[in-house]
Amino acid sequence: MNDKTNLNMKISIEKENQRKAREILKSVYEALEKKGYNPINQLVGYILSGDPAYITSYNNARTLIRYLERDELLEELLRNYLENK
Repeated sequence: MNDKTNLNMKISIEKENQRKAREILKSVYEALEKKGYNPINQLVGYILSGDPAYITSYNNARTLIRYLERDELLEELLRNYLENK
Protein backbone atom coordinates (compact mmCIF):
# COMPACT_ATOMS: atom_id res chain seq x y z
CA MET A 1 0.00 0.00 0.00
CA ASN A 2 1.12 3.52 -0.61
CA ASP A 3 1.13 6.41 1.84
CA LYS A 4 -2.11 7.86 0.46
CA THR A 5 -3.96 4.57 0.97
CA ASN A 6 -2.63 4.31 4.54
CA LEU A 7 -3.73 7.88 5.27
CA ASN A 8 -7.22 7.24 3.86
CA MET A 9 -7.55 4.07 5.93
CA LYS A 10 -6.41 5.88 9.07
CA ILE A 11 -8.88 8.72 8.53
CA SER A 12 -11.67 6.23 7.85
CA ILE A 13 -10.91 4.31 11.06
CA GLU A 14 -10.75 7.54 13.09
CA LYS A 15 -14.14 8.67 11.75
CA GLU A 16 -15.66 5.27 12.54
CA ASN A 17 -14.27 5.45 16.09
CA GLN A 18 -15.71 8.95 16.51
CA ARG A 19 -19.11 7.77 15.28
CA LYS A 20 -19.01 4.81 17.66
CA ALA A 21 -18.07 7.02 20.61
CA ARG A 22 -20.87 9.46 19.76
CA GLU A 23 -23.45 6.64 19.57
CA ILE A 24 -22.33 5.18 22.89
CA LEU A 25 -22.47 8.57 24.60
CA LYS A 26 -25.97 9.19 23.26
CA SER A 27 -27.20 5.78 24.42
CA VAL A 28 -25.68 6.16 27.87
CA TYR A 29 -27.04 9.71 28.20
CA GLU A 30 -30.54 8.53 27.30
CA ALA A 31 -30.38 5.61 29.73
CA LEU A 32 -29.27 7.88 32.58
CA GLU A 33 -32.00 10.37 31.74
CA LYS A 34 -34.71 7.67 31.60
CA LYS A 35 -33.67 6.40 35.03
CA GLY A 36 -33.99 9.92 36.48
CA TYR A 37 -30.30 10.73 36.86
CA ASN A 38 -28.58 13.94 35.80
CA PRO A 39 -26.62 12.55 32.82
CA ILE A 40 -24.01 15.32 32.81
CA ASN A 41 -23.17 14.87 36.49
CA GLN A 42 -23.03 11.09 36.16
CA LEU A 43 -20.81 11.16 33.07
CA VAL A 44 -18.45 13.68 34.66
CA GLY A 45 -18.22 11.50 37.76
CA TYR A 46 -17.43 8.48 35.62
CA ILE A 47 -14.81 10.26 33.51
CA LEU A 48 -13.06 11.72 36.55
CA SER A 49 -13.12 8.62 38.74
CA GLY A 50 -13.38 5.68 36.36
CA ASP A 51 -15.99 4.19 38.69
CA PRO A 52 -18.63 2.44 36.54
CA ALA A 53 -21.17 2.78 39.38
CA TYR A 54 -21.83 6.31 38.07
CA ILE A 55 -23.45 4.71 35.02
CA THR A 56 -26.73 2.84 35.26
CA SER A 57 -26.90 -0.72 34.04
CA TYR A 58 -30.28 0.11 32.47
CA ASN A 59 -30.30 -0.62 28.71
CA ASN A 60 -26.77 -2.02 29.01
CA ALA A 61 -25.36 1.52 29.47
CA ARG A 62 -22.63 0.46 31.92
CA THR A 63 -21.34 -2.18 29.52
CA LEU A 64 -21.48 0.22 26.57
CA ILE A 65 -19.52 2.98 28.30
CA ARG A 66 -16.74 0.54 29.10
CA TYR A 67 -16.14 -0.12 25.40
CA LEU A 68 -14.42 3.26 25.33
CA GLU A 69 -11.46 4.54 27.27
CA ARG A 70 -12.20 7.58 29.40
CA ASP A 71 -9.77 9.68 27.37
CA GLU A 72 -11.69 8.72 24.21
CA LEU A 73 -14.91 9.90 25.84
CA LEU A 74 -13.34 13.18 26.86
CA GLU A 75 -11.87 13.63 23.38
CA GLU A 76 -15.27 13.09 21.74
CA LEU A 77 -17.00 15.47 24.14
CA LEU A 78 -14.42 18.18 23.54
CA ARG A 79 -14.47 17.67 19.76
CA ASN A 80 -18.25 17.88 19.67
CA TYR A 81 -18.27 20.99 21.87
CA LEU A 82 -15.70 22.82 19.75
CA GLU A 83 -17.28 21.83 16.43
CA ASN A 84 -20.68 23.11 17.56
CA LYS A 85 -19.50 26.33 19.18
